[in-house]
Amino acid sequence: MTQTIATPCIGICSSSMGDDVCRGCHRFAHEVVNWNAYPEEQRIAVFERLDSLLIQILTHKIQLVDINLLKSKLKATPIVFREYSDPHCWVYALLKKTRGEDLNTAEWGFRLSSAYTDIALPRFYEALEDELYRLSQAHYQRYFAPGIVAASQHSN
Repeated sequence: MTQTIATPCIGICSSSMGDDVCRGCHRFAHEVVNWNAYPEEQRIAVFERLDSLLIQILTHKIQLVDINLLKSKLKATPIVFREYSDPHCWVYALLKKTRGEDLNTAEWGFRLSSAYTDIALPRFYEALEDELYRLSQAHYQRYFAPGIVAASQHSN
């Protein structure tokens, strides 16, 4: 039996407010609307895109010190993370759930890279969210918006 791919929705949807990219889960508005109709392969493709953006951002901002520690600590919590995804995405799941509050990175098996050690973890998380949103918007504008505009012009 295959398991249905869960939604990345976190209940903070801005696509219903007219945003092309949701500020909560960083999916595109059409993905939010059509999610329940997507086959598993399409859901996986969305997660892979979001993961690739996270990895692109986090690779130079954090150092994974002990992946096994990170994994075991996450498994011992109610934090939802996709075990098959890259460990950078696990760190993001942890930061998203805690917002970086009262989190000792060493106890979780990672640390901020030297350029970011002077930044409080909650502020680091906020900056990460902002960067992920901007990168998602850029991806949408580059790869999806032109097709949507062209389709609407063609139907007129």
